[in-house]
Amino acid sequence: MAVNALRYEHAGQIRWGLLVGNTVRPIVGDHPTTGAFLSNVAIGDPFAEHHLEPPVPLADIRVLSPITSNQQYICQAVNYHSHLSESGLSPETSPFNVFFRKASSSISAADTDIVCPAHVEFLDYEVEVGLVMGSAVDGPVEVTADNLSEHVAALVALNDVSGRDVQLGEGQFYKAKSYRTFGPTGPYLTLVDADDLARFDELRLRLSVNGQTRQDAYASEMVHQPAPTLTELSSVQDWAPGDLLATGTPGGCALQAPALPLRVLAQAVSPKRRQQLVRKSAERNEHCLRIGDQIAVGIATDDGAIDLGRQSATVVAA
Repeated sequence: MAVNALRYEHAGQIRWGLLVGNTVRPIVGDHPTTGAFLSNVAIGDPFAEHHLEPPVPLADIRVLSPITSNQQYICQAVNYHSHLSESGLSPETSPFNVFFRKASSSISAADTDIVCPAHVEFLDYEVEVGLVMGSAVDGPVEVTADNLSEHVAALVALNDVSGRDVQLGEGQFYKAKSYRTFGPTGPYLTLVDADDLARFDELRLRLSVNGQTRQDAYASEMVHQPAPTLTELSSVQDWAPGDLLATGTPGGCALQAPALPLRVLAQAVSPKRRQQLVRKSAERNEHCLRIGDQIAVGIATDDGAIDLGRQSATVVAA
């Protein structure tokens, strides 16, 4: 059964706790990182009464990101059929599982303001499910539906904020997606077991801007599902408990592929000119994020049995 844990600050201390209604039950012990927490809670029964302290009202705490900045932040690109389509691609012509990295320093709490750098003129959003690793892997492994829970300990809600004019103009995914505050994460670290992960496809991802729905899709729309993705990823790199894999976003982003002739033309011009064209398109794009916009994110199954919580963030100027 899915259990929601919180990393939070209260009375000058950073703690981990169990969400119980409108309170948090502090968990005994010092767990300085996400990896340490996941490694420690696997020992014994951390949610037994003797491991929990008296409840603290949620109103009295400051919720922090459940992923600490020491953890790796790995991402999948164009991993939903609808996002492939709006990007001018298809699974037939683009069948590859594309990975990239995002700076861990971009990670922020779920309600932190998103700070738009002065030079970024096309700011975009991407709601994503994050897989939080529970295993240590230092070589190729075969991950299947049967052993997925041995490698994935938790799920988190993510907003992969992107500066599209940097991404497309400079050709830099890493830089465009790694500015500080471009990684709202949580609020919950949703601890899951094999039965929960069997329902992964039922997760519904939603994102709205100023109350208007922009993204609404189920995880079943993914092109590359978690088990084969982790198998492929393990052939490339190591991971440790607490490391994060963002699994891609569904359609509905502000960035939409132009008509084919314009896409061909864009590849023929210089990177500087391409960036100018992207920024020009942002002026006409009503879905492009603006200063003052309110972004809400939520991921859950329709019956609420698995609920990764809600994010609420405001776009502010640097």
